[in-house]
Amino acid sequence: MLCRNILQAFHHSRRYSHYPLPLRGKAAALFPRHFTAGPPPPPPPPPPESASAMAAHPKDEAYLNAVIPQRIALFEAIKAQQLAQRQSLPHDPIKITVEGQVKEGKRWETTPADIAKQLPKKAYLIARVNGDLWDMSRPLEGDCELKIYAFEDDEGRDTFWHSSAHILGQALEMEYGCKLCIGPCTTRGEGFYYDAFYGDLGLNEDHFKQIVAGASKAVSDRQPFERIEVSRDQALDMFSDNPFKVEIINDLPADKTITVYRCGPLVDLCRGPHIPNTSYVKAFNCLKASSAYWRGNRDRESLQRVYGISFPDKKQLKEYEQQLEEAKKYDHRLLGTKQELFFCHPLSPGSWFFLPHGARIYNKLVDFIKSQYRKRGYQEVLSPNMYNMQLWETSGHAANYKENMFVFEIEKQEFGLKPMNCPGHCLMFKHRVRSYRELPLRIADFGVLHRNEASGALTGLTRVRRFQQDDAHIFCKESQIKDEVRGVLEFISYVYGIFGFTFDLKLSTRPEKYLGDLATWNKAEAALSEALDEFGQPWQINEADGAFYGPKIDISVSDALKRKFQCATLQLDFQLPARFELSYSAEDEGKTEAPVMIHRAILGSVERMLAILLEHYKGKWPFWLSPRQAIVCPVSDKSQAYALQVRDQIHEAGYFVDVDTTDRKIQKKVREAQLAQYNYILVVGEEEANTGKVSVRVRDKADHSVMSTEDLLKFFKDEIDAFH
Repeated sequence: MLCRNILQAFHHSRRYSHYPLPLRGKAAALFPRHFTAGPPPPPPPPPPESASAMAAHPKDEAYLNAVIPQRIALFEAIKAQQLAQRQSLPHDPIKITVEGQVKEGKRWETTPADIAKQLPKKAYLIARVNGDLWDMSRPLEGDCELKIYAFEDDEGRDTFWHSSAHILGQALEMEYGCKLCIGPCTTRGEGFYYDAFYGDLGLNEDHFKQIVAGASKAVSDRQPFERIEVSRDQALDMFSDNPFKVEIINDLPADKTITVYRCGPLVDLCRGPHIPNTSYVKAFNCLKASSAYWRGNRDRESLQRVYGISFPDKKQLKEYEQQLEEAKKYDHRLLGTKQELFFCHPLSPGSWFFLPHGARIYNKLVDFIKSQYRKRGYQEVLSPNMYNMQLWETSGHAANYKENMFVFEIEKQEFGLKPMNCPGHCLMFKHRVRSYRELPLRIADFGVLHRNEASGALTGLTRVRRFQQDDAHIFCKESQIKDEVRGVLEFISYVYGIFGFTFDLKLSTRPEKYLGDLATWNKAEAALSEALDEFGQPWQINEADGAFYGPKIDISVSDALKRKFQCATLQLDFQLPARFELSYSAEDEGKTEAPVMIHRAILGSVERMLAILLEHYKGKWPFWLSPRQAIVCPVSDKSQAYALQVRDQIHEAGYFVDVDTTDRKIQKKVREAQLAQYNYILVVGEEEANTGKVSVRVRDKADHSVMSTEDLLKFFKDEIDAFH
């Protein structure tokens, strides 16, 4: 489905990387970068030698003694010039609205840090000025609405980790003389990384101590994060030794000003913003090193990625590292192998084989959602797996997503495996005349999807090439948006409540660059706000982070290990209906109107949800979802016939049950069943065989009870009905 902003299909998203991958053609006109406008610079000079031809080595003294000082000197000269220009501007009085109060300030002089001093004492990290994220030390430019964030806020935490990536980049550059590429905070919102080109050097955990020492020095130096705006020529001068930065600069629109930040010896191309200075990072550590490709392209230079984590105090880091160790014990790949649920084979990378017990869980999840469709007014459909590329040209995916698709030729025509269902669902809506009486039309599809993820990005079941979603699209009138959104939120709450998840809600509003008219956006955002209010759970506004085609509600779940995941999706879309020229006959005779399309998923990828649940339950599946619900253990050969009889009765009632007919002692059978995570262990001996009963033991408890087979089956049914 088109449930993610098409821009986010690029390897480096707008929100998390310094600069995204280049857009070309129509997409470039539709989605220009977010930079302060400046005069168009002259055409750029040719880039320097390719990165492949360079070899970086530890402690490249020539690089450290010549290139870095030259870069710093250029930065400082531009900063001094811009500071002088700013001081010459009129410092008129301005009004700053913060937390409902109006504060006085001066244009080009007062900063968010100045206003923060008038608020309750807190370690404020970043500000938002009229909706735009803003450095605490950056002067305000006029009357504004100001919001200030600390580490506890998403904006503060993301900025903290983005700034920590610069500290990591500084340590890497100073220690190894590498060519820095990009360094965002991670999309999962847990830490950050920096990609760099090292030539022949292979980084591993043995290098971490040296890297952390370099980062600690940057922190102890209390280096301020300073910002300047530069022209293309100045940027090319500043980074002429780094072909990766040069490539980024050359791909930027010609009429846009570029921002550069400095902390200590590091001068980096970056949109920002950043925390006030490096001393805010009280705890820092490296997590792992891995390989990566420049811009996610396997045909480009091979880079090395160092992941890091940081916090405002050492206690938080210690708690995080303990949580990480705990999570390692329950990694879904380890548990999946141990429980014989699934495996992956090199002959089909990124496409997982689900073994019988894994398929049981997979199908239970699918059946669970399908059982809700009937109650909630969804109609299930089946749609093709491959389409002529004409479909993807109409939807916009051919221009913006083709590199993430599996494309092939049939009879001299280009086809693609579907990476999402929404364009196909548009064809379904359009295949005949539609009436307003049919709306809302809720179409659900568990079709197989394929996305051409880079091999280095594949991670267990959480990042795959072949997957299924509980995908649905709601076609409705504008007046129905609020009720439909509220219905989806209630659906999400019901499902996540059964799983034992808590979840957070954010309304992502109109971005700076958007399609459609302002009035439609305002109505849509108002409808989403009303639906969220009526839903009754606290929510936040995520300003200017909506998809270009419509606002969305971001839902992040928290599992038993306190980790957050993005699974569910709820997005409004005005653009696909327009691209496919969808319409329905309106109540006014002779008139037609375009429907609004709501993209919706609850589980998200079934594969990913299965992995999350496996780790969330720590391998101990609840009875209703378990692939091993019960096992019958006869005490001796004398009770084996009765054990098989009990097994058959339970099996015929529809439960997953096995029988242990080995000659092991009963204590050994029970212990093995507990380790295999059977929910109920049913021990039968001669007494049980004579009375028609079973001795029931619970997986993690020593006590047991005796039941008749009929009572046991009734108990099992009650457990299933209650989702226990």
